[in-house]
Amino acid sequence: MKSVFKSLILALIMSAVSTVAKAQSKIAFEVSFTEPQAHYVDVEMVITGNKKDQLDIKMPAWAPGSYLIREFAKNVEEFSAAGSKGALPVEKTNKNTWRISTGKSSEVKIKYRVYAFEISVRTSFVDDSHAFLSPTGIFMYPAGQIKESSTVKINLAKGWSKISTGLENVKGKSHTYYSPDFDVLYDSPIEVGSQDVFEFTASGVKHEVAMVGGGNYDKDRLKKDMARIVEEETSIFGVNPNKRYVFIVHNYSAGGGGLEHFNSTVLGASRFGYANENSYQGFLGLVAHEYFHLWNVKRLRPVALGPFDYDNENYTSNLWIAEGFTAYYDNLMLRRADFHSPERYLNVLAGEINLVENQPGNRVQAVSDASFDAWIKQYRPNENSKNSGISYYNKGALVAMVMDLEIINATRGAKGLDDVMKAMYDEYYTRQDRGYTDAEFKSMAEKIAGKSFDKIYNDYVNGTKVIDYTQILGYAGLALENTAGQKSEPYIGATTSGRDGKITINNVSRNSPAWISGLNVNDEIIAIDGFRVTDLEKMISLKKAGDKITVLISRDGVLKNIELNLEKNQALKYRIIAVEDPTSLQLKVRSKWLKLSDTDKDS
Repeated sequence: MKSVFKSLILALIMSAVSTVAKAQSKIAFEVSFTEPQAHYVDVEMVITGNKKDQLDIKMPAWAPGSYLIREFAKNVEEFSAAGSKGALPVEKTNKNTWRISTGKSSEVKIKYRVYAFEISVRTSFVDDSHAFLSPTGIFMYPAGQIKESSTVKINLAKGWSKISTGLENVKGKSHTYYSPDFDVLYDSPIEVGSQDVFEFTASGVKHEVAMVGGGNYDKDRLKKDMARIVEEETSIFGVNPNKRYVFIVHNYSAGGGGLEHFNSTVLGASRFGYANENSYQGFLGLVAHEYFHLWNVKRLRPVALGPFDYDNENYTSNLWIAEGFTAYYDNLMLRRADFHSPERYLNVLAGEINLVENQPGNRVQAVSDASFDAWIKQYRPNENSKNSGISYYNKGALVAMVMDLEIINATRGAKGLDDVMKAMYDEYYTRQDRGYTDAEFKSMAEKIAGKSFDKIYNDYVNGTKVIDYTQILGYAGLALENTAGQKSEPYIGATTSGRDGKITINNVSRNSPAWISGLNVNDEIIAIDGFRVTDLEKMISLKKAGDKITVLISRDGVLKNIELNLEKNQALKYRIIAVEDPTSLQLKVRSKWLKLSDTDKDS
């Protein structure tokens, strides 16, 4: 009894010390909204205990999880600094750094405003109804002091009543939050307004859902369904690392996308899409994707992704694991949680295969290269992107499928990709607390599988060979069937859009008739074989593969005739079917992979 009492006293002392420490953080932010209707955030940053002659104050240039230099400093206005004796000189030394000559003032008070009017999961947005603060674009940090703790006080605008964030409350202080360092602060988005908040508990973790923008969602259904996803994903890793988790959901007339954070996520959704079953399952897939990042990326991560350099690109060739594997698991989680039937899951997977294999860039760029080039390509697509590159999301998901089925087959159903993810999490996050290298991930996968993955890496990760779907799906007694194989409709190889009665080319596919003949993006198609074009698709359908046509175009106002030889449409349209008379091993692999119930096996 005495030992229990002693432990309780010690816990209370430690709690009190922690609370005092948090209240005495050297850096304190205060956020206000004096003109929310004009989309401004007013920030005051107070640094105490300063002993330096100069302080460099920096705004991050990008947001972790979104691999593009976004130049958040462009939104900063009216930066000023003051010490105990008044205003301090400020010089801007580069795009995102303000140098303050402090005169060794022990307290430095900094004020600035941020214009916030970009709707996305990675950028801040403020209007008269609410504020979404994406921290990397709001909070600055003193150079060299990323590890410093800070507090954030939020002053609510008129009519606002709620704050949703993964940050911890400072005890005894209303609307004030504590962050142990800037990495945590930058990984903790903040929603301020009058959002609809509800909660559920799953895997022993309290989950808060903040719904912004209204919608036709059913809270009780969401609580139950989101909990199923949480529990399925937690079962893979055997541990849920949070005590509390926050979903911030922005509902728009048409919305989508998500961004993962350490103990929260931001999701975009369609306001009235919850009553439509396809749209609803799409939302659950987004929940599954971002929640899986709780382990994969936020903790189990490539070595380059933390500690972060917030000024520059953080290059890694492993986003095909970080994002691609997560994209594989999001749909697989819907299958395991019985939101998808086995047939629906295989249809979704076939759609993913269609997308990748019909993209010419899949033969040009390896998925490891796509990962490394994310900073200049993934978020900056142009009219030729489909010809020159591939998404590490889509292709990475297919490589995950390859590895999963290879492991299940090699171990005769004893193990799968889950075992690789858990072993990597245990080793590199829990034990070593560091990121993994490409070689370390490959080594772990080979250890679990009991076989070499050289071919997978040489051909599919670092190469551009077509995945051997016959072999891979064959492990599960399945086959890929091209349902477009018997068709011979003519094909031009250009996508177009119509506006103001004009038909304009948007994209030209590599090695297509349009590509070979020299049709360009932005060309206006006027006529074919002397006849005015009003419906390009219909006019082409009246021709045959092998026909030569003359296309009259307007290119920058200059009329030009281009001769073109129509070809058979080479587009693939796959579906996944079961083979006849599968072996016992194939059935075992299929059952393990798709988590088949006895009813599923019999159907």
